[in-house]
Amino acid sequence: MDSTSGDPPAAGRSPAGDLPAGTLPAGTPARLPAGLVVLAWLTQFLVGTDLFVVAPLLPAIATSLDVSPAGTGLMITVFSIAYVVASPFAGWLSDRKDRATILVWALLLFSVANIATALAPNFGLLLVTRVVAGVAAAATGPTVYSLVSSRARPQARAQVLAVVGSGLLTALWVGAPAGALLSQHVGWQATFVILAAGTFLLALPNAFVWRRGPGSPSGPPKEAVKSGRNSTGVAVFGVAVTTLWAFAVYSLYTFLAIALHSDGRKGDVTWLLVVYGVGAVIGGQVGGRFADRAGAVRVTRTALALTAVLEAAVALVYPATWALACALGLFALAAYAFFPAQQRHLVDMFPERATGMLSWNNSALFVGLSLAGAVGGQAVDVLGYPTFLYIGAAVAVAACLVAGGRPARPPRPAPPDGQEART
Repeated sequence: MDSTSGDPPAAGRSPAGDLPAGTLPAGTPARLPAGLVVLAWLTQFLVGTDLFVVAPLLPAIATSLDVSPAGTGLMITVFSIAYVVASPFAGWLSDRKDRATILVWALLLFSVANIATALAPNFGLLLVTRVVAGVAAAATGPTVYSLVSSRARPQARAQVLAVVGSGLLTALWVGAPAGALLSQHVGWQATFVILAAGTFLLALPNAFVWRRGPGSPSGPPKEAVKSGRNSTGVAVFGVAVTTLWAFAVYSLYTFLAIALHSDGRKGDVTWLLVVYGVGAVIGGQVGGRFADRAGAVRVTRTALALTAVLEAAVALVYPATWALACALGLFALAAYAFFPAQQRHLVDMFPERATGMLSWNNSALFVGLSLAGAVGGQAVDVLGYPTFLYIGAAVAVAACLVAGGRPARPPRPAPPDGQEART
């Protein structure tokens, strides 16, 4: 049985992801074509640009629709809530239906939502369009990851997930600033129209290229899905680590620019964020490569431990700009090494419902991000930005402990008498 097709491993047989390096099980697919990786990367980049471009556009939107700048922040809030609520259902649906079809419809819905955002005559309708965009995004990212992971060779699964995930990270420090710069010349509405055109055009190749090979035409057999329900507690425990990680990481990132502005270092914000973004992209690649070679759980634990140490280091060197730049780059490298390793870990543990697990994982990320924003706003006012980072570091330590103490996988059933387990 092909372990990359979304089917559970046979009794007595390890998942492909647990095989020693260099061991290829029967039926292992050939190397994932570069064209599929590029298409998945572009999909993540455009969707990510839409996610991150809203923040720098808020002042222009506030002026255009006669809303207070603080009030426009609801655009991000309703998007995040819609994403968190819709993502598990979208993953559940994708694991039972045609994943390629779910992806195409999600991209088309995303395009419609962006056109509606550009045409919204008032702020109330604008919020509705962002809810729709959040639902579409919830069905896009995890489905892309699942399609890619089901096609990748087991020995390179985390590396491929890291490459595709770098599209989202690149949107953070390239796509969003570019969209904000574009809006200064053609207006914020045009930015959303261009993003809508891009996702619409990407829906066309995505409708065809995933039809060939494993993992696309349909979800796993019904009996596989049913068996996966017995380990729901393990799944919840697993994605809780992502929530703690996101809280630790975005405690630092969310308030960095605000803190630098208040310290009179406004001119340093852009290049420091570029340093952070480059570190995050490199960290994702390093984490993916090591997860495939050394084991996903080992990499997640190591990344979380380094995240805690380096977040405390950022707090210590915060007053010195060049030392801060070095610490930020190293922090981002360590922190974002966690994510592809965590994705691989979840896919390896739950191959029969990979999209659902990746959806829950993305929801957990948004929960942690939202908690960091909600708690951080108050804590930074009381404690100050550098001191608040020590709280983030402590949460990263907690995440490391949880990752190390997660429940063990349920034992595999013994093979019938007289039969040897397949290897």
